[in-house]
Amino acid sequence: MTADNTPSSPDVTPEGANSAYAQAYARWQADPEEFWREASGAISWVRAPSRIFDPQEGVYGRWFPDATLNASYNAIDRHVDAGRGSQPAIIYDSPVTDSKRVISYNGLLSEVQTLAAVLADLGVTQGDRVIIYMPMIPEAVIGMLAVARLGAIHSVVFGGFAAPELATRIEDTEPKVILTASCGIEPSRVVAYKPLLDEALRLADARPAVLVFQRPQARAELVEGRDHDWAGLVERAREAGLSAPPVPVKATDPLYILYTSGTTGKPKGVVRDTGGYLVALAWTMKNLYDIKPGEVFWTASDIGWVVGHSYIVYGPLINGSTTVIYEGKPVGTPDAGAFWRVIGEYNVAALFTAPTALRAIRKEDPHSKLLPPYDLSKLRTLFLAGERADPDTVNWARDTLKIPVIDHWWQTETGWAITGNPVGLGVLPVKAGSSTVPMPGYDVRIVDEGNNEVPAETMGSIVIRLPLPPGCLPTLWRNDERFRDGYLSEFPGAYKTSDAGFKDRDGYIFIMGRTDDIINVAGHRLSTGGMEEVLASHPAVAECAVIGIADSLKGEVPCGFVVLKSGVTDNPADIEKDLIARVREQIGPVAAFRLAITVGRLPKTRSGKILRGTMKKIADGQAWSLPATIEDPQSLDEIAEALKSHGL
Repeated sequence: MTADNTPSSPDVTPEGANSAYAQAYARWQADPEEFWREASGAISWVRAPSRIFDPQEGVYGRWFPDATLNASYNAIDRHVDAGRGSQPAIIYDSPVTDSKRVISYNGLLSEVQTLAAVLADLGVTQGDRVIIYMPMIPEAVIGMLAVARLGAIHSVVFGGFAAPELATRIEDTEPKVILTASCGIEPSRVVAYKPLLDEALRLADARPAVLVFQRPQARAELVEGRDHDWAGLVERAREAGLSAPPVPVKATDPLYILYTSGTTGKPKGVVRDTGGYLVALAWTMKNLYDIKPGEVFWTASDIGWVVGHSYIVYGPLINGSTTVIYEGKPVGTPDAGAFWRVIGEYNVAALFTAPTALRAIRKEDPHSKLLPPYDLSKLRTLFLAGERADPDTVNWARDTLKIPVIDHWWQTETGWAITGNPVGLGVLPVKAGSSTVPMPGYDVRIVDEGNNEVPAETMGSIVIRLPLPPGCLPTLWRNDERFRDGYLSEFPGAYKTSDAGFKDRDGYIFIMGRTDDIINVAGHRLSTGGMEEVLASHPAVAECAVIGIADSLKGEVPCGFVVLKSGVTDNPADIEKDLIARVREQIGPVAAFRLAITVGRLPKTRSGKILRGTMKKIADGQAWSLPATIEDPQSLDEIAEALKSHGL
């Protein structure tokens, strides 16, 4: 790696060498501060920034250090002020409750103003923390925006999260108020939230005020003196004419804290500042996603994840677009045509989802028989993120939908895409398996253990030269030291992504997995992602995962788990033999791939990420604990049984 901070240039393919993307990236390279000064013009400021970046503030510097603004005003008020209050802001679609609702920007402003007044009456002021523990309903988004309106800091925790995990977040944030609902609705069950919250508050020895949104499927018991009925307080505030104005905050003040799992067992509170985040999101909505004000943008995720924060809530609303809140699944609510129905019914311009959702749809409906009844003519682009998009899934989606399928890569910590294909600047040539090129602001390098850049096509650790662009985490909540140790110390002058991959000769980035997913087989560093590509290309395979299992002779050997498509009648044992032969043929004997196991399902988080780390611990006979974000706990038991049946 070069010693200076000059951004490296991502040489794009000949077709894209003179593209609008290349020009934008070059403008950022030439003058990063001027680039972001120009981008900041898309935001409404109380006090516009006169300084764009201060390298002396914070851990590695801070963006827009002298500016002030309010996130809730930018997401709602300014669109109403511009005369677009009657436009839909939120479309709520809930197949699990058979209900739908459309909220205009006028309606959203009224709801947020009133709830903010209620929170203020409960003592919430600028800088206070409010935990939001809710399902995918409009009130959750209204809660986020109401907290931001007061200049307070929200921390969203998945509704239904286990009590001990919720307790650690309560202890760390010390919330003034907790917003919750009485229950969440799953396709096959109702999950009561209040008992979980009560237990978490007991474990944390905390007594914040609790505001409960009662749902008819399961009403909650309220604790006198601590708990309050959401609807009752809101109605009284509305009758009294109470309305909270937006409170200006510094651009460097936190907007929210979002927890991600920590290697030490204690979750890490990723801090998101206000000004840089809004500027970055506004830039991406136009230049990366190509979404115009008034168009419908659907991110099929959950507000508990960073994707939900950025592209269910703040990104679309800052842009003046219409966002979809979907309380359902890609399959089973009621079938594998659910996504196509939503897209057609609401004229969705772009869908953003995880590859695992597509794999689930493809598994249930491999020939897309449920697609024809729906009009998807307004759908221009499909964006994928959250986990590696294998080429087979990308190609299937492209051939099925006849539109560009854009993979892009980012993290909870960054808040927006590190690499992508900027549709708003003109689609670059797509390479299946690549998340394309770095976005302006990101100087992405591939390095070895010594922090030296490696040649093109060479696997290495992916790092980002400092400073990180606006919108990325400036630190961890109340823990600068943990931020430095965990992200900045291993590769001096750079942020460690903990992802591994390579850059090809055209400057395209290929993410091959977490650095933990690079296995060492008899001294050869091999990517489990590359093996998964081979397995996924088999016509009978719906989805797969490859892990490295400890081996006394070779150090590690790969083991592949595959889920077959619905309707496959071939003998699973024959398919497993075929898969082993394919890996040997396409990667070579060096992979030592001799074990493919057919399973009914793969263990995943609620966002669809496969729990490879936990699977590896089970295979290696190590102690493991049930991940807090797991979707189906029994899926891990099936993995253990499958390994046992193969003598492991």
